[in-house]
Amino acid sequence: MSAALDEFCGSVFWNASYLNRSDADLPVCFQQTVLVWIPLVFLWILGPWQILPMCKSRDKKSSVTKLYIIKQVLTTLLMLTAVAELVLTVVEGAEQDPLPAVQYTNPSLYIATWLLVLLIHDARRFCLRRDSGILFCFWTLSLLCGVLTFQSLLRRALQVPISDVPRFVLFFISYGLQLLLFLVSGFSDIAPETKEIKKKNPEVTASFLSSITFEWYSSMVFKGYRKPLEIEDVWELKAKDKTQSIYAVFEKNMKTAVRKAQAELEKRKRKKRRREGDLDHVNNISKAQSQDILVLEEKQPKKKKGDKGDSGSQKDYPRGWLIKTLCKTFWQNLLLSVLFKVVHDVIVFVSPQLLKLLIAFVSDEESFTWQGYMYAILLFLSALIQSLCLQQYFSLCFQLGIQVRASLIAAIYKKSLTMSGATRKESTVGETVNLMSADAQRFMDMANFVHQLWSSPLQIILSIVFLWGELGPSVLAGLAVMVLLIPINAFLVAKSKTIQVRNMKNKDERMKIMSEILNGIKILKLFAWEPSFEKRVNEIRARELKNLLNFSYLQSVSVFVFTCAPFLVSLASFAVYVLVDENNILDAEKAFTAISLFNVLRFPMAMLPMVLSSLVQTNVSTVRLERYLGGEDLDTSAIHHSPIEGSAVRFSEATFAWEQDGDAAIRDVNLDITPGSLVAVVGAVGSGKSSLVSAMLGEMEHIKGHINIQGSLAYVPQQAWIQNATLKDNILFGSELDETRYQQVIKACALLPDLELLPAGDQTEIGEKGINLSGGQKQRVSLARAVYSNADIYVLDDPLSAVDAHVGKYLFKHVLGPKGLLKNKTRILVTHSISFLPQVDNIVVMVAGAVTEQGSYGTLLANRGAFAQFLNLYGRQEKDASEKNTTDIALAGDEEQGDEDTEPSVEEGPDDVVTMTLKREASIHRRVFNHSISKTSTNSWKKAQKEPLKNVKGQKLIEKEAVETGKVKFSMYLRYLRAVGLWYSFWVAMGYVGQYVAFVGTNLWLSAWTDDAQRYLNETYPLEQRDLRIGVFGALGVSQALFLLFATILSAYGATRASRVMHQQLLSNILRVPMSFYDTTPTGRIVNRFAKDIFTIDETIPMSFRSWLSCLMGIISTLLMITLATPFFALIIIPLGIFYYFVLRFYVSTSRQLRRLDSVTRSPIYSHFGETVSGLSVIRAYGHQARFLKQNEITMDINQKSVYSWIISNRWLAIRLEFVGSLVVFFSALLAVISKGTLEGGIVGLSVSSALNVTQTLNWLVRTSSELETNIVAVERVHEYTKVKNEAPWVTEKRPPRGWPSKGEIRFVDYKVRYRPELELVLQGITCNIGSTEKVGVVGRTGAGKSSLTNCLFRVLEAAGGMILIDEVDITTIGLHDLRRNLTIIPQDPVLFTGTLRMNLDPFDQYTDEEVWKALELAHLKTFVQDLPGRLLYVVSEGGENLSVGQRQLVCLARALLRKAKILILDEATAAVDLETDHLIQTTIRSEFADCTVLTIAHRLHTIMDSDRVMVLQAGRIVEFDSPEELLRKPGVFSMMAKDAGITNTETTTL
Repeated sequence: MSAALDEFCGSVFWNASYLNRSDADLPVCFQQTVLVWIPLVFLWILGPWQILPMCKSRDKKSSVTKLYIIKQVLTTLLMLTAVAELVLTVVEGAEQDPLPAVQYTNPSLYIATWLLVLLIHDARRFCLRRDSGILFCFWTLSLLCGVLTFQSLLRRALQVPISDVPRFVLFFISYGLQLLLFLVSGFSDIAPETKEIKKKNPEVTASFLSSITFEWYSSMVFKGYRKPLEIEDVWELKAKDKTQSIYAVFEKNMKTAVRKAQAELEKRKRKKRRREGDLDHVNNISKAQSQDILVLEEKQPKKKKGDKGDSGSQKDYPRGWLIKTLCKTFWQNLLLSVLFKVVHDVIVFVSPQLLKLLIAFVSDEESFTWQGYMYAILLFLSALIQSLCLQQYFSLCFQLGIQVRASLIAAIYKKSLTMSGATRKESTVGETVNLMSADAQRFMDMANFVHQLWSSPLQIILSIVFLWGELGPSVLAGLAVMVLLIPINAFLVAKSKTIQVRNMKNKDERMKIMSEILNGIKILKLFAWEPSFEKRVNEIRARELKNLLNFSYLQSVSVFVFTCAPFLVSLASFAVYVLVDENNILDAEKAFTAISLFNVLRFPMAMLPMVLSSLVQTNVSTVRLERYLGGEDLDTSAIHHSPIEGSAVRFSEATFAWEQDGDAAIRDVNLDITPGSLVAVVGAVGSGKSSLVSAMLGEMEHIKGHINIQGSLAYVPQQAWIQNATLKDNILFGSELDETRYQQVIKACALLPDLELLPAGDQTEIGEKGINLSGGQKQRVSLARAVYSNADIYVLDDPLSAVDAHVGKYLFKHVLGPKGLLKNKTRILVTHSISFLPQVDNIVVMVAGAVTEQGSYGTLLANRGAFAQFLNLYGRQEKDASEKNTTDIALAGDEEQGDEDTEPSVEEGPDDVVTMTLKREASIHRRVFNHSISKTSTNSWKKAQKEPLKNVKGQKLIEKEAVETGKVKFSMYLRYLRAVGLWYSFWVAMGYVGQYVAFVGTNLWLSAWTDDAQRYLNETYPLEQRDLRIGVFGALGVSQALFLLFATILSAYGATRASRVMHQQLLSNILRVPMSFYDTTPTGRIVNRFAKDIFTIDETIPMSFRSWLSCLMGIISTLLMITLATPFFALIIIPLGIFYYFVLRFYVSTSRQLRRLDSVTRSPIYSHFGETVSGLSVIRAYGHQARFLKQNEITMDINQKSVYSWIISNRWLAIRLEFVGSLVVFFSALLAVISKGTLEGGIVGLSVSSALNVTQTLNWLVRTSSELETNIVAVERVHEYTKVKNEAPWVTEKRPPRGWPSKGEIRFVDYKVRYRPELELVLQGITCNIGSTEKVGVVGRTGAGKSSLTNCLFRVLEAAGGMILIDEVDITTIGLHDLRRNLTIIPQDPVLFTGTLRMNLDPFDQYTDEEVWKALELAHLKTFVQDLPGRLLYVVSEGGENLSVGQRQLVCLARALLRKAKILILDEATAAVDLETDHLIQTTIRSEFADCTVLTIAHRLHTIMDSDRVMVLQAGRIVEFDSPEELLRKPGVFSMMAKDAGITNTETTTL
């Protein structure tokens, strides 16, 4: 081979003696062949692929740019040099003897290569990224190989005159051109047409160099440094990273995997059945025996059931598919990162070998200087390549993490839309949100380190192989120590896992209670129940913290074991090595190569258990996710859509239940509803009316029969579901805006007057759950949404219950009735109101889940069935009223017609009294103007819409979440440390200082030990010296670990203390803030404080603090050691330090802001999810799942892009810092080479091996300090909510007298109130007296201030002027709880909490069981509760969902009966109740609260006709206040309302 090459070149190919000189050089032939061919081979193997875009591309080329022209020109010049060289050779060869072959082949090869390069440049114009990575690598290689030729030519030219001038010149020209091309290809080549894309995301167009160093990201970092980043500044995601594209692939794979898993599940179930079948078979042994066995059998299963009962969710589910799906979806990412990781792992082991050579070089007097420089340069290069690979690998891993998270969240969201009722019951909203936040997050964390599972063992094996080479079998001693540590570790991990699982349960439970508290906060405040709930949360929290403390102790033990590990390993190995054999002397080469190998070992050894424990946690999450995602989907097979003539909805033998094996809620229903008819469904509470509706919507489990529905559905639920969006968006609900229809709908649904009241008309933002709308407004918006959707079939679940009677009438007339907007649609109306029944086409009567009779009003009355009795009971007054009405109508026939198309201004407009009275008279004249008026009014309305939207005061209800900008204040750290305890903090820090002092000591001692090898070179090594060396080395090491243990245990205790303090402050403050805070803050945001931020304070901050201290000390000690070895290094520290500092400053401000954006953009994901889950039935009924999925994807992408940006910012930083690290290594090696004669091998070893270690530590320091800054934000966010202004104190110095209020007199003195400081007054100076035991009804249009009145009595709103006296005590002078405990309210929405029924009635356990039963009996619930499993201890589910709305209302009545205060307030309590229940409530209140003052805020005038006096409110003022008889007699607001409701005299309302 060598001979052939000699011939080919015409000179010697290889001669080792060339290198054994102080001016070494490579033979010319080697330079001409190997160094030329390496880059060319590289290019010809990989280059041709780069031309592919030319062949297959459909796209047109992007235009020519300056950069492209420069590249092509330079390449053409290169080609010319090659041609020139070839010509030269041919000419010379013709003149004399033929030249060596190499002179012909090389230029020809070059010509072909430059042609290929020209082609590649052109082909890249088809791609977005126009720079080729392959070419960049080729230029780099070519330059590196050329450097050797370059220097050899130069040196020769300086010694003797140049023999071959033309070739000499051509080489330098070509080298220069290549250098230029290398520089040019570092820049990004951006075509004008891709400028826009670059603005959105520069990554797509970045050059190769820019990509591997993340240089394209710099502009973002500078921007972030100059001003706090906003979400608008963050670059868009690449198309392939968007949630939609990731999830599409994931879903495809998931479907196949789940199908397989379900088949497995079926197999398992069959096996189990078979096994159980065998058992039965055994049981038939003989009658006598089988009796005994049966008895035993009976006993056992019972116990088993109990076991399972506590975890509750032991049902089998399809398993094992999730991980497979993820691998299948992300295999490309996984493969690429494996590749980078392998390269990195191999190069990691090059450094210790180079270190060994370097130490040998320093110790050897004879060695040549060029070797030292070469080692230093190689150390630098290997560090550089290692860092580039590592960063690419990390970047891929973190991308994998966020993509896994995105696909999981998308899957969970999609699942929640298709989930069956049974699966939905298994997991509460809180738990599902937890699946999204905690479990998906776990997967994300796991994905970041998943490759450590194979890489750690690989690194460990390689280390051991190399160590064996250094120390021989003594390594086994070190290994033994490591192996011993594994079971200790495994034990610690297992322990921590059980604690973690326990804590997850506590956390779930605490979050569940918290979200309930926040949802029902109004009730808690009105009943003064906060302390009871605070106690419940604190009990759970105490359990949680106890577990947390144990967990931290375990952690500190494992940290201790880990710090000991590397040191114990080296101690064991060195001691054994020295003790085994007299001749084994520890010299610097061995010791420091071993130590740097042990350092390499440290990382995988530390990572492996972390990854394993993370794997364990992910396992828990996998189970939870698989159970959720593999759960049953909604089975809508019982809902058919086949066209049947003359039938819109047909029930055939339909029997449905709420749970699969539960009792049927509706049974054997046969119904046929004709298209365009209006069908009313009536029946008592709990008779299955709502179940009938749910069955139609496909929300129930099918038992038998089916339902056939033709056409699209619109659904108005009993409790309106309102989204957090503008009012307009709520009505449009994703449809296109059709202005005329929109106006029609708004008008028909009586929303125009409300729009005038709302601060920004229909652009007003509605809070979460419609918090800033009254019940009636919510219901009307919900109705408007249905009407606007223009469906074929309308399913209306009692929409008229929450609105006032006259509004109900208006809605019926204009929307639902025979003349309404929906007159041609099929309408199914569940109703409690009798007045509309004569006008419906068909009435369906339900009793206990079955249809007992159906037919028109007339036929049912004639049948004398249940319906007729029902009517006889309640219908009398309605009938009288309607008779009176007919005469009325006859008289005012002409009037009515005039009123037809005017807005319901009579109903709702905030007019003054005068206009009110004038209206009736004016209406006859009005008919003439009518047209012109209504036109102008709609026109002006339209005009108002066209005007650009100015932000009206109060339009934005929900403030944008405050993103703290700028540097985290130092006070936050102090606040946290103070919560830990300053003494604790001080001693923890001292512990760490002690540890590192011992650490430096250990290393210096080792360095001295290795220098003994030189000192006792040819003598025997004294034994006592040896023992002393080992002993001190050991002692220093152990003290190092003990200091650390001391510090970590202290910090564990301190951290738990801090967690307790902070949560306690947050909780007690949140319960004490006024109601207005909850109206303007979405619950998701508050829940986020209790979930994410408290979790951070509990678990992340203590870790961050510890690792930060550890890194800081590590770096200081390392730099100290290098400076001790080579004092000149101190000079180099300064510029490096400055560079480091700047990179750090730039980075930290950007990174911190990105993390904040992450947490701010994360809340909407959860809020939107919570909203979706609560409005599931509505979304499904309208069939809007796809739109909500899209919305979720958009919210996700906004969050994804901030997380992605954050990940890249980390990589940007790491590359730059590792460059600093590589320079530290380079300089410490270089200085060692320069000061060769003066240094011992030991100290050089110490210096360079410390330097090799410093890169990682530098990185960690920045990472931990920014992590600490990021996490301390949690303290800031929690603190922000502990500083929210509180409402008045619960108990003040001035206590009301015992038994207050004894009389129950209420006096309002010029009372004014507003909701928020910037808004108008709601009550404008109210003055009135309400006597003891008086019954007062309060009426008024919506928005007249009725509900505000109750809020004022309970001081939910504080006065803006005037005062309220109760029994001559000014209520503002006493504590809120003293006030609220002595009033009773039956609130508008019946809110129940999770817990026992008893807890819901009496959370403080103040009353005896007898009293509770008595209250239940009076509330007509006694029989119902006696039949419940567990009776008083029956567990109410989240939001009271396992009771019907009517039953919940009765429970609220029972609450009031228990408290029996002297003053009772009824707030529209009768809204969601049918007439029977209403009757029950009314009679109970009359009899039980006869000696109390009762204020009733009523929608239906019947309920207050027997009051002593009626207060009529209008626009926040009292307009009339007198007995009902008086008010009916004189014309006024009240008599008008009564007329609308069909009441003429008080006798008719003997309800």
